[in-house]
Amino acid sequence: SRFTIRSSTYLPITKYQIESDASAASYFFAAPVICGGTVKVENISRKSLQGDVGFVDVLQKMGCVITESDNSITVNCPQGSSIVGVDVDMRDIPDAAQTLAVIAPFANSPTRIRGIASARVKETDRISATCTELKRLGVRVEEHQDGMTIYPTFNLEPATFKPANIQTYNDHRMAMAFSLIGLRFDGVTIENPNCVSKTFPNYFDVLESLRKQENK
Repeated sequence: SRFTIRSSTYLPITKYQIESDASAASYFFAAPVICGGTVKVENISRKSLQGDVGFVDVLQKMGCVITESDNSITVNCPQGSSIVGVDVDMRDIPDAAQTLAVIAPFANSPTRIRGIASARVKETDRISATCTELKRLGVRVEEHQDGMTIYPTFNLEPATFKPANIQTYNDHRMAMAFSLIGLRFDGVTIENPNCVSKTFPNYFDVLESLRKQENK
């Protein structure tokens, strides 16, 4: 068979706005659950074709207030807000599962993450690794073949947080997700933090800028 493509005139695009990365944005969308406040991410909307933008729907179910424009999404979760656990199938947004897992201990009811059996064959077995590292921090968690159940821990009085060195298994998403807990508690040390260079080399610089804004 043969394909014939007729010649044409190329019209260069002089300006093209590239959408923000929804997977990378998920960590910052999650931050208000942990430390309270508001985070706005620009150059993205809920109409995005990126599946991970659906993570904001999960946050909304947990009790966060989501506002949006044609070109931004804002997550608001004032400190002291009542955050509820969720039972959610994340097969369409598996890269956000670790992010949900690290905010789940701050909820006031259990969170069940389902549908992410494929996460066992990513950079590491993300289900097993996430459960292991949550337990290091004092979280009660149950591992399932397709996900995990995470119980309230960090919202208790007193919180049962345990300082720990977090193993990242050379997985960028382990490093980025677990670093969020350090926004609330001292004593979270991320081993091999440079693994974030796979997708977000300046992640920790951006996270630090967020912390500085929070402390103003």
